[in-house]
Amino acid sequence: MKFTNRISCKLKLGAFLGAVSLLTSGLTHAAKEIEVGVLFSQTGGLSIVEKSLASATLMAIEEINAKGGVNGMVIKPLVEDGASDPKTFNEKVSKLVIRDKVATIFGGYTSASRKAMLPVVEKRNSLLFYPTFYEGFECSKNVVYTGAAPNQQLNNYIPWLVKNLGKKKFFIVGSNYLYPKEMAKVAKTLIEENGAEWVGDEYLALGHSEWSSMVKKIKDSGADIVLSNVVGGSIISFYREYANQGISQKDIPIASTVTSEIEVAAMGGKFAAGSYTSFPYFQAVDTEANKAFIERYRAYTKDETAVTHHAMESAYSGVYLWAKAVSKADGIKPNEIMEATKGVSFDAASGTMTVSADNLHTSMTPRIVQWNEDARGTIVDEFSAPVIPLPYAAYGETAGNLFCSESGLDSSKL
Repeated sequence: MKFTNRISCKLKLGAFLGAVSLLTSGLTHAAKEIEVGVLFSQTGGLSIVEKSLASATLMAIEEINAKGGVNGMVIKPLVEDGASDPKTFNEKVSKLVIRDKVATIFGGYTSASRKAMLPVVEKRNSLLFYPTFYEGFECSKNVVYTGAAPNQQLNNYIPWLVKNLGKKKFFIVGSNYLYPKEMAKVAKTLIEENGAEWVGDEYLALGHSEWSSMVKKIKDSGADIVLSNVVGGSIISFYREYANQGISQKDIPIASTVTSEIEVAAMGGKFAAGSYTSFPYFQAVDTEANKAFIERYRAYTKDETAVTHHAMESAYSGVYLWAKAVSKADGIKPNEIMEATKGVSFDAASGTMTVSADNLHTSMTPRIVQWNEDARGTIVDEFSAPVIPLPYAAYGETAGNLFCSESGLDSSKL
């Protein structure tokens, strides 16, 4: 009986130690991985752009993992589809944050998708890296913004258009939602400060494809330049109708804050030729770092004709900024990474990018291109150094008078 009891005890002890061993093994394995969410639209109308953001994000993760990961941890991406729908973005980010408990989410393209994710990210004290140029007017402690703020697209752009092209009458046109309207606010102030005027401020629904009436309105307005905040597929319809009605880009050029290599390639270079765009990054940046970046991206996507553009370069660079933050963080919880993100820098294809400790937006170098018939851009203006981000530029924020800082938003300044 005693012998049997001893055997029974040994069996139980062995089973217990085996279970502990399995548990420990699982914990050790888990500690060697850090899970992140990758949330972009793989389907729907916005997938034409967002697939490239997802690809750039996954490419950066693959590169970092190939070099040993971050702090000895392999980055494990959990990929979800936002389906070009804000409600879906809300549902998917909830899954990633609440169920999967990812360390960070990389995702979003439109402001509508960001606004859909924001309540979840802030309530759960998670961390979102948002890669798109956007309208500003946001001060969140849970979002790192790696795309251009309004002052990094417009503060260089409007003065250049007035001074170098001699344009004095701006017709502002956009898609009917938040980004175009907020960008128009910044633009109007800059237009007036530079001795010009705006003669129109018009909007059509997101995705609108019938532009004949609007283009005629532009022709009849007396404008000598168009500031376009039109987004998505509407860009292609707009530029083609512009040419159909015989408006010359030489006489009344379109100066866009949105039109990138993606849209120019889709519409055909002849429709964009002579027009302008302002972004911190273009495929035309003539540096060895950018040439290597383009080659790596084309090899990764297995597409020798793939184009690079600002939002996807920001998505790629955001992963590297995040990895640097993880390397110096005290742990891998979102709030620990968030704190470590402040002040990190990365030498990107567009130049040095640094996350502001004040507002978690990123300094970057403004540039302007003029598009050619071969669908390539020629850089016609470029700052010599990165410019700090001012998300509240439309409301009077300056480098010496920040509205958004580490202590939060000073709403009394609005």
